[in-house]
Amino acid sequence: MSLPHAILTALLEKPSSGLELTRRFDKSIGFFWPATHQQIYRELGRLEEAALIRALPGPPARGRRREYEVLDAGRAALRDWVAASEDPRPVREPLMLRLRAAAVVGSEGLAEELRRHRQLHAERLAAYRDIEARDFPDPAGAPEGVRLQHAILAAGIGMEEFWIGWLTGVLGTLGED
Repeated sequence: MSLPHAILTALLEKPSSGLELTRRFDKSIGFFWPATHQQIYRELGRLEEAALIRALPGPPARGRRREYEVLDAGRAALRDWVAASEDPRPVREPLMLRLRAAAVVGSEGLAEELRRHRQLHAERLAAYRDIEARDFPDPAGAPEGVRLQHAILAAGIGMEEFWIGWLTGVLGTLGED
């Protein structure tokens, strides 16, 4: 349900082609709502069919990318979705299930995987901090939209810090690292 809303949001930020949307998902939105190239193009078709977006007019040319913009109905749908109530989703994390299984069958080989996860979270944390330094030098003095974008990034930073600390603790429980 949220992919169409992610696309509407991205298109309201800047009218884009499917390829440009895919690149933008890879650099920002995809950190918290990943989507494949195929999913984005499929959803663009659905949104256009539902008259929530339209392709920008332009002369037909071979190889020309279709750029899309959000129509009033799409803006209204996004506004309604922003204000709607939605319960938090339950956590579905395979690593937690692995730990539960290790409690029954033993933890041989688990520490290496935990260290690998910790490294991946450390890399993501570093990327988030680079983005923060580059894009949000003074979030407190920024307009509301920028402060909200920074709040999303701050959540990502906090989650990565949590995972690194938690994984370090689990490794300590195993007598590793």
